[in-house]
Amino acid sequence: MSSIRVINDKCTGCTLCVKVCPFGAITMVDKKAVIDLDKCTLCGACLDACRFNAIELKRESKKTENIDQYKGVWVFGEQKKGVIQPVVFELLGKARELAKNLDTQVSCVVLGHNIKDKAQELIYRGADNVYIVDNQKLEHFLDEPYTKILANLIRKHRPEILLSGATIIGRALIARVAVKLHAGLTADCTALDIDPKEKILLQTRPAFGGNIMATIITRNHRPQMATVRHKVMKEAAIDKTRKGKVIEENFDVTLLTSRTSILEVVEEVTSTINVSEADIIVSGGRGMRGPENFALLEELAKVLGAAVGASRAAVDSEWMPYSHQVGQTGKTVCPKLYIACGISGQIQHLVGMQSSEVIVAINQDPSAPIFGVATYGIVGDLFQVVPLLTKKFKETLKR
Repeated sequence: MSSIRVINDKCTGCTLCVKVCPFGAITMVDKKAVIDLDKCTLCGACLDACRFNAIELKRESKKTENIDQYKGVWVFGEQKKGVIQPVVFELLGKARELAKNLDTQVSCVVLGHNIKDKAQELIYRGADNVYIVDNQKLEHFLDEPYTKILANLIRKHRPEILLSGATIIGRALIARVAVKLHAGLTADCTALDIDPKEKILLQTRPAFGGNIMATIITRNHRPQMATVRHKVMKEAAIDKTRKGKVIEENFDVTLLTSRTSILEVVEEVTSTINVSEADIIVSGGRGMRGPENFALLEELAKVLGAAVGASRAAVDSEWMPYSHQVGQTGKTVCPKLYIACGISGQIQHLVGMQSSEVIVAINQDPSAPIFGVATYGIVGDLFQVVPLLTKKFKETLKR
Protein backbone atom coordinates (compact mmCIF):
# COMPACT_ATOMS: atom_id res chain seq x y z
CA MET A 1 0.00 0.00 0.00
CA SER A 2 1.08 3.61 -0.47
CA SER A 3 2.51 5.27 2.63
CA ILE A 4 4.12 8.47 3.87
CA ARG A 5 6.24 9.16 6.94
CA VAL A 6 8.45 11.83 8.49
CA ILE A 7 12.09 10.88 9.17
CA ASN A 8 12.52 12.59 12.54
CA ASP A 9 16.34 12.53 12.46
CA LYS A 10 16.26 14.68 9.33
CA CYS A 11 13.35 16.98 10.23
CA THR A 12 14.55 20.43 11.34
CA GLY A 13 11.13 21.86 12.17
CA CYS A 14 11.35 24.47 9.40
CA THR A 15 7.52 24.27 8.80
CA LEU A 16 7.86 24.47 4.99
CA CYS A 17 5.81 21.29 4.64
CA VAL A 18 3.07 22.75 6.86
CA LYS A 19 2.77 25.82 4.65
CA VAL A 20 2.45 23.93 1.36
CA CYS A 21 0.08 21.14 2.45
CA PRO A 22 -3.24 21.93 0.69
CA PHE A 23 -5.23 19.70 3.05
CA GLY A 24 -3.93 20.89 6.43
CA ALA A 25 -2.65 17.39 7.14
CA ILE A 26 0.69 18.44 8.69
CA THR A 27 1.24 19.99 12.10
CA MET A 28 4.32 20.62 14.24
CA VAL A 29 4.70 18.68 17.51
CA ASP A 30 7.84 19.28 19.56
CA LYS A 31 9.41 20.98 16.53
CA LYS A 32 8.88 17.91 14.35
CA ALA A 33 6.41 17.49 11.47
CA VAL A 34 3.51 15.12 12.13
CA ILE A 35 1.26 13.94 9.29
CA ASP A 36 -2.44 13.19 9.89
CA LEU A 37 -3.01 10.17 7.64
CA ASP A 38 -6.79 10.68 7.69
CA LYS A 39 -6.34 14.04 5.97
CA CYS A 40 -3.31 13.25 3.79
CA THR A 41 -4.03 12.41 0.14
CA LEU A 42 -0.41 11.53 -0.74
CA CYS A 43 -0.27 14.43 -3.20
CA GLY A 44 3.48 14.89 -2.63
CA ALA A 45 3.45 18.67 -2.16
CA CYS A 46 5.33 18.34 1.14
CA LEU A 47 7.90 16.05 -0.45
CA ASP A 48 8.78 18.70 -3.04
CA ALA A 49 8.95 21.46 -0.43
CA CYS A 50 11.19 19.66 2.08
CA ARG A 51 14.82 20.75 1.64
CA PHE A 52 16.18 18.12 4.01
CA ASN A 53 14.71 14.91 2.52
CA ALA A 54 12.88 14.39 5.79
CA ILE A 55 9.68 13.02 4.22
CA GLU A 56 9.44 9.59 2.63
CA LEU A 57 6.57 8.79 0.28
CA LYS A 58 5.96 5.37 -1.23
CA ARG A 59 3.30 4.91 -3.87
CA GLU A 60 2.16 1.42 -4.76
CA SER A 61 -0.61 0.35 -7.09
CA LYS A 62 -1.87 -2.67 -5.22
CA LYS A 63 -4.65 -4.81 -6.60
CA THR A 64 -7.84 -4.74 -4.56
CA GLU A 65 -8.01 -7.88 -2.45
CA ASN A 66 -10.90 -10.32 -2.93
CA ILE A 67 -12.24 -8.59 -6.03
CA ASP A 68 -14.76 -11.40 -6.48
CA GLN A 69 -16.48 -10.30 -3.27
CA TYR A 70 -17.46 -6.95 -4.78
CA LYS A 71 -21.01 -7.15 -6.14
CA GLY A 72 -23.66 -4.69 -7.24
CA VAL A 73 -24.01 -1.41 -9.08
CA TRP A 74 -24.34 1.69 -6.91
CA VAL A 75 -25.59 5.16 -7.80
CA PHE A 76 -24.85 8.20 -5.63
CA GLY A 77 -28.25 9.79 -5.09
CA GLU A 78 -27.35 13.47 -5.15
CA GLN A 79 -29.97 15.72 -3.59
CA LYS A 80 -30.34 19.44 -3.06
CA LYS A 81 -32.77 20.76 -0.47
CA GLY A 82 -34.25 17.27 -0.29
CA VAL A 83 -34.90 17.06 -4.04
CA ILE A 84 -33.27 14.19 -5.92
CA GLN A 85 -31.35 15.60 -8.89
CA PRO A 86 -32.46 14.50 -12.41
CA VAL A 87 -29.04 13.04 -13.27
CA VAL A 88 -29.68 10.37 -10.61
CA PHE A 89 -32.66 9.06 -12.58
CA GLU A 90 -30.51 8.90 -15.70
CA LEU A 91 -27.86 6.92 -13.84
CA LEU A 92 -30.45 4.52 -12.43
CA GLY A 93 -31.60 3.75 -15.96
CA LYS A 94 -28.05 2.94 -17.06
CA ALA A 95 -27.34 1.09 -13.80
CA ARG A 96 -30.21 -1.30 -14.52
CA GLU A 97 -28.68 -2.13 -17.92
CA LEU A 98 -25.25 -2.73 -16.39
CA ALA A 99 -26.68 -4.79 -13.53
CA LYS A 100 -28.61 -6.99 -15.96
CA ASN A 101 -25.36 -7.85 -17.77
CA LEU A 102 -23.70 -8.64 -14.44
CA ASP A 103 -26.69 -10.48 -12.94
CA THR A 104 -26.61 -8.27 -9.86
CA GLN A 105 -28.64 -5.61 -8.05
CA VAL A 106 -28.86 -1.82 -8.27
CA SER A 107 -28.52 0.27 -5.13
CA CYS A 108 -28.77 4.00 -4.54
CA VAL A 109 -27.17 5.80 -1.60
CA VAL A 110 -28.58 9.12 -0.37
CA LEU A 111 -26.99 11.40 2.22
CA GLY A 112 -28.91 14.34 3.69
CA HIS A 113 -31.55 15.38 6.23
CA ASN A 114 -35.27 14.51 6.21
CA ILE A 115 -34.79 12.47 3.04
CA LYS A 116 -36.27 9.11 4.01
CA ASP A 117 -39.42 9.81 2.00
CA LYS A 118 -37.32 9.94 -1.21
CA ALA A 119 -36.46 6.24 -1.04
CA GLN A 120 -39.66 5.01 -2.68
CA GLU A 121 -39.17 7.40 -5.60
CA LEU A 122 -35.75 5.84 -6.23
CA ILE A 123 -37.16 2.32 -6.03
CA TYR A 124 -39.79 3.23 -8.63
CA ARG A 125 -36.94 4.44 -10.85
CA GLY A 126 -34.98 1.19 -10.66
CA ALA A 127 -33.18 0.85 -7.31
CA ASP A 128 -33.42 -2.56 -5.60
CA ASN A 129 -31.89 -1.14 -2.41
CA VAL A 130 -31.77 2.41 -1.09
CA TYR A 131 -29.18 3.23 1.57
CA ILE A 132 -30.19 6.27 3.62
CA VAL A 133 -27.86 8.24 5.91
CA ASP A 134 -30.01 10.92 7.54
CA ASN A 135 -28.49 13.54 9.81
CA GLN A 136 -28.98 17.27 10.23
CA LYS A 137 -25.25 17.82 9.64
CA LEU A 138 -25.64 16.30 6.17
CA GLU A 139 -28.39 18.68 5.07
CA HIS A 140 -25.93 20.61 2.88
CA PHE A 141 -23.05 19.04 0.99
CA LEU A 142 -19.68 19.26 2.73
CA ASP A 143 -16.63 17.47 1.32
CA GLU A 144 -15.28 15.82 4.46
CA PRO A 145 -18.33 14.18 6.10
CA TYR A 146 -19.82 13.10 2.78
CA THR A 147 -16.50 11.56 1.72
CA LYS A 148 -15.95 9.71 4.99
CA ILE A 149 -19.47 8.32 5.12
CA LEU A 150 -19.62 7.21 1.48
CA ALA A 151 -16.17 5.61 1.71
CA ASN A 152 -17.23 3.71 4.84
CA LEU A 153 -20.42 2.51 3.17
CA ILE A 154 -18.41 1.20 0.25
CA ARG A 155 -15.94 -0.61 2.53
CA LYS A 156 -18.89 -2.20 4.35
CA HIS A 157 -21.01 -3.31 1.38
CA ARG A 158 -18.38 -3.63 -1.40
CA PRO A 159 -20.15 -2.57 -4.62
CA GLU A 160 -18.27 -3.40 -7.82
CA ILE A 161 -19.40 -0.21 -9.61
CA LEU A 162 -20.17 3.28 -8.31
CA LEU A 163 -21.73 5.91 -10.56
CA SER A 164 -22.26 9.60 -9.87
CA GLY A 165 -23.36 12.60 -11.86
CA ALA A 166 -20.53 14.80 -13.16
CA THR A 167 -22.05 17.73 -11.29
CA ILE A 168 -20.24 20.22 -9.07
CA ILE A 169 -21.01 18.04 -6.06
CA GLY A 170 -20.35 14.75 -7.83
CA ARG A 171 -16.97 15.85 -9.15
CA ALA A 172 -15.87 17.13 -5.74
CA LEU A 173 -17.07 14.08 -3.81
CA ILE A 174 -16.25 11.07 -5.97
CA ALA A 175 -12.64 12.11 -6.61
CA ARG A 176 -12.05 12.27 -2.85
CA VAL A 177 -13.72 8.89 -2.32
CA ALA A 178 -11.57 7.33 -5.04
CA VAL A 179 -8.40 8.58 -3.33
CA LYS A 180 -9.55 7.25 0.05
CA LEU A 181 -10.31 3.81 -1.40
CA HIS A 182 -7.29 3.69 -3.75
CA ALA A 183 -9.73 3.07 -6.59
CA GLY A 184 -9.76 4.18 -10.20
CA LEU A 185 -12.05 6.95 -11.42
CA THR A 186 -13.06 7.98 -14.93
CA ALA A 187 -14.56 11.47 -15.05
CA ASP A 188 -17.12 12.98 -17.44
CA CYS A 189 -18.16 9.72 -19.11
CA THR A 190 -20.55 9.86 -22.04
CA ALA A 191 -21.08 6.08 -22.38
CA LEU A 192 -20.91 3.02 -20.12
CA ASP A 193 -21.07 -0.68 -20.94
CA ILE A 194 -19.98 -4.09 -19.68
CA ASP A 195 -17.26 -6.09 -21.43
CA PRO A 196 -19.00 -9.38 -22.34
CA LYS A 197 -15.93 -11.54 -21.65
CA GLU A 198 -14.22 -9.94 -18.65
CA LYS A 199 -17.43 -8.56 -17.10
CA ILE A 200 -15.73 -5.25 -16.26
CA LEU A 201 -17.01 -1.71 -16.75
CA LEU A 202 -16.17 0.01 -20.05
CA GLN A 203 -16.01 3.74 -19.36
CA THR A 204 -16.00 6.01 -22.43
CA ARG A 205 -15.18 9.70 -22.32
CA PRO A 206 -13.83 12.44 -24.63
CA ALA A 207 -10.04 12.82 -24.62
CA PHE A 208 -7.46 15.13 -26.18
CA GLY A 209 -9.81 18.08 -26.21
CA GLY A 210 -12.72 15.99 -27.44
CA ASN A 211 -10.91 14.90 -30.60
CA ILE A 212 -11.12 11.20 -29.72
CA MET A 213 -13.29 9.00 -27.51
CA ALA A 214 -11.29 6.90 -25.04
CA THR A 215 -12.61 3.75 -23.37
CA ILE A 216 -11.06 3.19 -19.94
CA ILE A 217 -11.13 0.03 -17.82
CA THR A 218 -10.23 -0.71 -14.20
CA ARG A 219 -9.21 -4.35 -13.98
CA ASN A 220 -7.44 -4.46 -10.65
CA HIS A 221 -9.31 -2.09 -8.34
CA ARG A 222 -12.80 -1.92 -6.88
CA PRO A 223 -15.15 -0.27 -7.00
CA GLN A 224 -14.96 0.81 -10.63
CA MET A 225 -15.95 4.46 -10.40
CA ALA A 226 -17.26 6.88 -13.00
CA THR A 227 -18.91 10.28 -13.12
CA VAL A 228 -21.39 10.78 -15.95
CA ARG A 229 -22.51 13.99 -17.58
CA HIS A 230 -26.10 15.11 -17.15
CA LYS A 231 -28.36 14.61 -20.19
CA VAL A 232 -26.22 12.03 -22.00
CA MET A 233 -28.44 9.13 -20.87
CA LYS A 234 -32.19 8.65 -20.75
CA GLU A 235 -34.00 8.83 -17.44
CA ALA A 236 -35.28 5.56 -16.00
CA ALA A 237 -39.02 5.19 -16.43
CA ILE A 238 -41.24 5.28 -13.35
CA ASP A 239 -42.59 1.84 -12.44
CA LYS A 240 -44.83 1.99 -9.37
CA THR A 241 -45.09 -1.80 -9.21
CA ARG A 242 -41.41 -2.14 -8.26
CA LYS A 243 -40.46 -3.26 -4.76
CA GLY A 244 -37.18 -2.64 -2.96
CA LYS A 245 -35.44 -2.40 0.39
CA VAL A 246 -34.80 0.79 2.36
CA ILE A 247 -31.73 0.45 4.57
CA GLU A 248 -30.99 3.14 7.15
CA GLU A 249 -27.31 3.43 8.06
CA ASN A 250 -25.85 5.13 11.12
CA PHE A 251 -22.27 6.22 11.73
CA ASP A 252 -20.18 7.52 14.59
CA VAL A 253 -20.60 11.27 15.01
CA THR A 254 -16.87 11.75 14.48
CA LEU A 255 -17.43 11.04 10.78
CA LEU A 256 -19.71 14.07 10.57
CA THR A 257 -17.05 16.57 11.62
CA SER A 258 -15.81 19.07 9.07
CA ARG A 259 -13.20 21.81 8.97
CA THR A 260 -15.53 23.91 6.82
CA SER A 261 -19.07 25.16 7.32
CA ILE A 262 -21.69 26.79 5.12
CA LEU A 263 -22.43 30.35 6.17
CA GLU A 264 -24.89 31.27 3.44
CA VAL A 265 -26.31 29.86 0.22
CA VAL A 266 -26.91 32.46 -2.48
CA GLU A 267 -29.13 31.30 -5.32
CA GLU A 268 -28.34 32.57 -8.81
CA VAL A 269 -31.14 34.74 -10.13
CA THR A 270 -31.83 34.35 -13.83
CA SER A 271 -34.61 35.61 -16.04
CA THR A 272 -34.61 32.48 -18.20
CA ILE A 273 -34.91 28.73 -17.65
CA ASN A 274 -32.01 26.63 -16.35
CA VAL A 275 -30.07 25.46 -19.42
CA SER A 276 -29.59 21.95 -17.97
CA GLU A 277 -33.32 21.28 -17.69
CA ALA A 278 -34.66 23.13 -20.72
CA ASP A 279 -36.59 21.47 -23.56
CA ILE A 280 -35.63 24.35 -25.86
CA ILE A 281 -32.29 26.18 -25.85
CA VAL A 282 -31.21 29.22 -27.87
CA SER A 283 -27.41 29.46 -27.78
CA GLY A 284 -24.98 32.14 -28.96
CA GLY A 285 -21.30 32.01 -29.81
CA ARG A 286 -18.52 34.26 -30.98
CA GLY A 287 -20.71 35.39 -33.87
CA MET A 288 -22.86 37.38 -31.40
CA ARG A 289 -20.02 39.99 -31.41
CA GLY A 290 -20.74 41.30 -27.92
CA PRO A 291 -22.74 40.83 -24.69
CA GLU A 292 -25.36 43.38 -25.64
CA ASN A 293 -26.43 41.27 -28.61
CA PHE A 294 -27.51 38.37 -26.41
CA ALA A 295 -30.66 40.42 -25.83
CA LEU A 296 -31.75 39.15 -29.28
CA LEU A 297 -31.47 35.56 -28.06
CA GLU A 298 -33.17 36.34 -24.75
CA GLU A 299 -36.14 37.79 -26.63
CA LEU A 300 -36.42 34.69 -28.82
CA ALA A 301 -36.02 32.46 -25.76
CA LYS A 302 -38.79 34.31 -23.93
CA VAL A 303 -41.19 33.74 -26.83
CA LEU A 304 -40.33 30.01 -26.97
CA GLY A 305 -40.15 29.45 -23.22
CA ALA A 306 -36.52 28.50 -23.74
CA ALA A 307 -33.21 28.77 -21.93
CA VAL A 308 -30.30 30.87 -23.22
CA GLY A 309 -27.04 29.00 -23.74
CA ALA A 310 -23.57 30.06 -24.81
CA SER A 311 -20.42 28.61 -26.31
CA ARG A 312 -17.13 28.64 -24.45
CA ALA A 313 -15.89 31.52 -26.63
CA ALA A 314 -18.83 33.67 -25.51
CA VAL A 315 -18.32 32.78 -21.84
CA ASP A 316 -14.56 33.33 -21.99
CA SER A 317 -15.28 36.76 -23.47
CA GLU A 318 -17.51 37.42 -20.43
CA TRP A 319 -20.57 37.94 -22.59
CA MET A 320 -22.51 35.33 -20.60
CA PRO A 321 -22.06 33.67 -17.17
CA TYR A 322 -20.41 30.24 -16.98
CA SER A 323 -23.70 28.70 -15.80
CA HIS A 324 -24.99 29.12 -19.39
CA GLN A 325 -22.02 27.40 -21.07
CA VAL A 326 -22.78 24.37 -23.23
CA GLY A 327 -19.99 22.01 -24.23
CA GLN A 328 -17.24 19.78 -22.96
CA THR A 329 -16.13 22.23 -20.28
CA GLY A 330 -19.67 23.43 -19.63
CA LYS A 331 -22.98 21.57 -19.46
CA THR A 332 -24.18 18.67 -21.56
CA VAL A 333 -27.74 19.26 -22.75
CA CYS A 334 -30.30 17.20 -24.59
CA PRO A 335 -33.27 19.45 -25.42
CA LYS A 336 -36.00 18.79 -27.95
CA LEU A 337 -34.85 21.88 -29.88
CA TYR A 338 -31.41 23.51 -29.92
CA ILE A 339 -30.93 26.73 -31.89
CA ALA A 340 -27.25 27.60 -32.40
CA CYS A 341 -26.63 31.23 -33.38
CA GLY A 342 -23.18 32.31 -34.49
CA ILE A 343 -21.60 29.09 -33.20
CA SER A 344 -19.03 27.52 -35.52
CA GLY A 345 -19.40 24.06 -33.98
CA GLN A 346 -16.00 23.01 -32.69
CA ILE A 347 -15.91 19.47 -31.29
CA GLN A 348 -15.78 20.76 -27.70
CA HIS A 349 -19.19 22.40 -28.19
CA LEU A 350 -20.69 19.53 -30.19
CA VAL A 351 -19.93 17.07 -27.37
CA GLY A 352 -22.30 19.03 -25.16
CA MET A 353 -25.31 19.37 -27.47
CA GLN A 354 -25.21 16.89 -30.35
CA SER A 355 -27.76 14.60 -28.64
CA SER A 356 -30.47 17.26 -29.07
CA GLU A 357 -33.52 15.96 -30.93
CA VAL A 358 -33.62 18.86 -33.42
CA ILE A 359 -30.70 21.21 -34.08
CA VAL A 360 -31.13 24.47 -35.99
CA ALA A 361 -27.89 26.22 -36.96
CA ILE A 362 -27.66 29.88 -38.03
CA ASN A 363 -24.26 30.89 -39.38
CA GLN A 364 -22.83 33.01 -42.19
CA ASP A 365 -20.15 30.43 -42.98
CA PRO A 366 -21.64 27.55 -45.05
CA SER A 367 -18.63 25.36 -44.20
CA ALA A 368 -19.01 25.75 -40.41
CA PRO A 369 -18.82 22.35 -38.63
CA ILE A 370 -22.13 23.04 -36.87
CA PHE A 371 -23.95 22.29 -40.12
CA GLY A 372 -22.54 18.75 -40.00
CA VAL A 373 -24.79 17.90 -37.02
CA ALA A 374 -27.67 20.30 -37.74
CA THR A 375 -31.14 19.05 -38.62
CA TYR A 376 -31.81 22.36 -40.33
CA GLY A 377 -29.25 24.95 -41.38
CA ILE A 378 -29.73 28.64 -42.17
CA VAL A 379 -26.80 30.30 -43.92
CA GLY A 380 -27.23 33.99 -43.21
CA ASP A 381 -26.70 36.96 -40.91
CA LEU A 382 -28.05 36.02 -37.47
CA PHE A 383 -28.80 39.71 -36.77
CA GLN A 384 -31.38 39.53 -39.56
CA VAL A 385 -32.51 35.92 -39.12
CA VAL A 386 -33.10 35.85 -35.34
CA PRO A 387 -35.45 38.89 -35.22
CA LEU A 388 -37.43 37.38 -38.11
CA LEU A 389 -37.70 34.06 -36.25
CA THR A 390 -38.80 35.87 -33.10
CA LYS A 391 -41.48 37.78 -35.01
CA LYS A 392 -42.73 34.66 -36.77
CA PHE A 393 -42.88 32.60 -33.57
CA LYS A 394 -44.79 35.40 -31.83
CA GLU A 395 -47.39 35.40 -34.58
CA THR A 396 -47.65 31.61 -34.75
CA LEU A 397 -47.80 30.92 -31.02
CA LYS A 398 -50.59 33.50 -30.51
CA ARG A 399 -52.94 31.51 -32.66
